[in-house]
Amino acid sequence: MPKINLLPWRTELRQRRKKEFLVALAGTLIVAAGVVYLSKLTVQGWTAGQQGRNQILRGEIAEIDKQIAEINGLQAQRERLLARMQVITQLQRSRPEIVHLFDELVNAMPEGVNLLEVVQRGDRIELEGVAQSSTRVSALMRNIDDSDWLRNPALDVVQAVARGVDRNSQFKLAAQQVPMVTPEGEPAEPAPAAPARRRR
Repeated sequence: MPKINLLPWRTELRQRRKKEFLVALAGTLIVAAGVVYLSKLTVQGWTAGQQGRNQILRGEIAEIDKQIAEINGLQAQRERLLARMQVITQLQRSRPEIVHLFDELVNAMPEGVNLLEVVQRGDRIELEGVAQSSTRVSALMRNIDDSDWLRNPALDVVQAVARGVDRNSQFKLAAQQVPMVTPEGEPAEPAPAAPARRRR
């Protein structure tokens, strides 16, 4: 005689499948959570590594900025030292010029002319003095114009002043000094002398 199963097998099958589905769903959620957690850890590791590299780069950049500031300071100091050396060199080169200048002034000074003041501003020489007449002042200007190391005499002031019974001419004039050394440091050639230098 055939056996008939009258138990609720469909309900059991449904419940078994439901359990299997829930187990599979739980497993999937656990695996997904694990993947998400591992991904988070991986991203955090990458971020921490990148932040560490960024910190190293910031430290290197700060060190380079410090070195650049030191280099700029050294360059500024070098420029100051070069400027001082140039001034010292120029002073050493022009040291004999003052002696030469006074020698030229003595040679250019005609009789009857007395200097009261000599002022040098760069290559400009300002002379103030007293002459017996304006003719003596003209002779002084001609002698300066004929000089090898002085040129371009220009009369600023000449006026007659009475000193006792004598009437003298008080004058102020300026001339340009010819440098003995060129800006390149070479000895300068004197201006060509006039054919006949007159001294009075």
